[in-house]
Amino acid sequence: IALPIGVWLGHMHRGSFLAINVGNLWRALPSLAVLAIGVAFLGLGLGNVELALIVLAVPPVITNAYVAVDGVDRDVVDAARGMGLSGWQILRRVELPLGVPLIFAGIRTGALFVVSTTTIAALTGYSGSLGDIINNEASYHLSGVLGAAICIAALALLTDLLLALIQRALTPRGATLEKHAARQEAIGPPLAEKV
Repeated sequence: IALPIGVWLGHMHRGSFLAINVGNLWRALPSLAVLAIGVAFLGLGLGNVELALIVLAVPPVITNAYVAVDGVDRDVVDAARGMGLSGWQILRRVELPLGVPLIFAGIRTGALFVVSTTTIAALTGYSGSLGDIINNEASYHLSGVLGAAICIAALALLTDLLLALIQRALTPRGATLEKHAARQEAIGPPLAEKV
């Protein structure tokens, strides 16, 4: 939902208020409050958990997608337009490839929010998740709660690693070299070159 909206708004250079301010306002909503509101309208069950997780994941994705596409150097876009590329081609061949690192930062953040917050599903009566174990220390004891928490942390790290590998595969080589050159400039030449 958020990725195409953020990319389109960034490409059109419109809607910064929607993409950034409304996204940040949405991010300020606590998951448990959204869950409580969802119970009033959707009842107990998985539907309101999904709603809470969507509310949690959308803001970083829409904000980063907007900023990534909108922030592409205008000279590069003008050069592509001068070469005869249409608006759709500029988006597909210039803005999206150059915006991949920032877009994926939003996707990774949203995914980590979702993975680490899925434990709230147990609060709505949905059983069978690690949140059941965490919320029921009396039955599973402290060792069970710690084990479930470690599993959730490991799942979050694995999710981030997988998305980082996808990001690396999709990032154009030129964008990677540019980032490496900027890092080298910031830290200076290697020690061997100083001697």
